[in-house]
Amino acid sequence: MSDYRRLAQLRTPAQFLDYCRAVGADLPFDAEVQSGDGSAFAQARPYHNRRIGNRFAVLPMEGWDGAPDGRPTDLTRRRWQHFGQSGAKLVWGGEAVAVRRDGRANARQLVIDEQTVPDLADLRETLVRAHHEQMGATDDLWIGLQLTHSGRFCRPNGPTLEPRTAYRHPLLDAHFKVPGEGAILSDDEIDRLIEDVARAARLAQRAGFDFVDVKHCHGYLGHELLSAVDRPGKYGGSFENRTRFLRETAAAIRATAPGLDIGVRLSAADFVPFRPGASAVGVPEAFDGPYPFAFGGDGSGTGVDLGEPRRFLDLMADLDIRLLCVTLGSPYYTPHIQRPALFPPSDGYLPPEDPLVGVARQIRVTRDLKRHRPEMLVVGSGYSYLQDWLPNVAQAVLRAGMADMVGLGRMMLSYPEFPNDVLRGRPLQRKRICRTFSDCTTAPRHGLVSGCYPLDPFYAALPDAETLRQKKAR
Repeated sequence: MSDYRRLAQLRTPAQFLDYCRAVGADLPFDAEVQSGDGSAFAQARPYHNRRIGNRFAVLPMEGWDGAPDGRPTDLTRRRWQHFGQSGAKLVWGGEAVAVRRDGRANARQLVIDEQTVPDLADLRETLVRAHHEQMGATDDLWIGLQLTHSGRFCRPNGPTLEPRTAYRHPLLDAHFKVPGEGAILSDDEIDRLIEDVARAARLAQRAGFDFVDVKHCHGYLGHELLSAVDRPGKYGGSFENRTRFLRETAAAIRATAPGLDIGVRLSAADFVPFRPGASAVGVPEAFDGPYPFAFGGDGSGTGVDLGEPRRFLDLMADLDIRLLCVTLGSPYYTPHIQRPALFPPSDGYLPPEDPLVGVARQIRVTRDLKRHRPEMLVVGSGYSYLQDWLPNVAQAVLRAGMADMVGLGRMMLSYPEFPNDVLRGRPLQRKRICRTFSDCTTAPRHGLVSGCYPLDPFYAALPDAETLRQKKAR
């Protein structure tokens, strides 16, 4: 285990801020958190001709718990019920839903097609009913569905990787044992995939969703296309070609599902892949010369340059896409920048920096992009690691206009009522606060359903909990 301090040990604002300075994490911070109608969290956010009722958002959280045919199960419905009970007024995508079965990241990922639409509509209604019971009004609740093709990380039939990639990657292909040229999607195949996304968007609209997220994050296909600098043809090389997927997908959705809104969850910066080094601490993979395969990277492999991400936001504005959710990196090869945590998943590495530094990076990148396009509705990520101090930092972010919404992911698994408790000024339930134990990631890496096994008694009582304990021990 690293020498970084656990945040639960930092019990006063002075202790937290002193530690932030010591590790170089420059975070905004309010010593006092307000509650009630006048708080920053309670302010409605106008959007088009509607309003989103507060400044909390639920980020996409998969459970690896769908049925083999792509329909939700009772475990899925329980999680979406918690999304509704959270009190958050924006649900960004719910979870990643595959637009075709061979594009699933796991054999239990949800799929959207003609057969599953009624189930997805019922899943949405489960969320809405739970929200109404908790909050009363639902006319200020905005719910999206995240549409995905997993690209390099397709595992539609089980644990075996069946990748379909945008290009040959000099590091990731070896790391994930990607086969030869046959794994690369042709231009014609991407053309057909765009049609699949548009069809899925039409079905999402029929199921009652307010918007769809055309996913461009975390190393999946939409994100990978943004770094396809040496791919030949119309989807690679120039910035115009590397963003063609978004342009043509947006046009197809508008033609197929008029009136449906579009958002993008974007990995706005990426790093070179990391691997366990000495004492299992993460180290960057060696690469000879400037590293060109990190969208939003500065060429060093571990730095940020937002030149192209800003151009991407300009393109979004040109396409009248005004919903942006900012994240970084990938959970597969750069988890410390994507999902800061003190305890790594079983296939990960110990953090090479204090996780607070990773949180500060995400907040800083989100701030810079919000400043570039202030008219956009911008959702920030990476907040769960802040734990007890999340409300203090998040309130300061909102007051300064560094983001419009505070997105919560892992916290929704251990403590779904967190937003509502903050909004109502209730003391935080410290025993339920996510401590980033990463079991929610380690479990699915071993073929088990995802959930908070340490802090949610429901998951602790499942047979999977003992299986997970044994696998972690080995």
